[in-house]
Amino acid sequence: MKKLQYTVSINAPVNKIYDFMLGITSKSTYEQWTSLFNPTSTYEGSWDKGNKMLFIGVDEKGEKGGMVSKIVDNIPNKFVSIQHYGLVKADKEITEGPEVEKWANGFENYTFEENNGTTTVTVDLDTTEDFLDYMNETYPKALDKLKELCEK
Repeated sequence: MKKLQYTVSINAPVNKIYDFMLGITSKSTYEQWTSLFNPTSTYEGSWDKGNKMLFIGVDEKGEKGGMVSKIVDNIPNKFVSIQHYGLVKADKEITEGPEVEKWANGFENYTFEENNGTTTVTVDLDTTEDFLDYMNETYPKALDKLKELCEK
């Protein structure tokens, strides 16, 4: 597993950014910034600590795919920790086997820090070698999209 980190400074209060990033008030704000990963990105589940969450989208064949995850921690406006432990492939949840093992138990953590009306969002995530270039190319663009949404 490779550890990656991305940060973005957004001129908006932390409560707005936390709300938009997670899609708390309206799931559409989450779907807008994550559309850079997949135009149909969404989630099923709840951001409450301990809950199961599916981060999913539809592929070119029209099949649902994505990640099976658990919300390890959620301190509103401060920190969110997501543990990925499975895949959704062709509408089925897969939580064991060689495909899952290479990145199972990888984390994706969001840290929010507000200072004088500017909020810094730091994303720490684990990824496999084969997704390194994709994440390095896509995650910064997704965070720029989040910034654009929050600063409107």
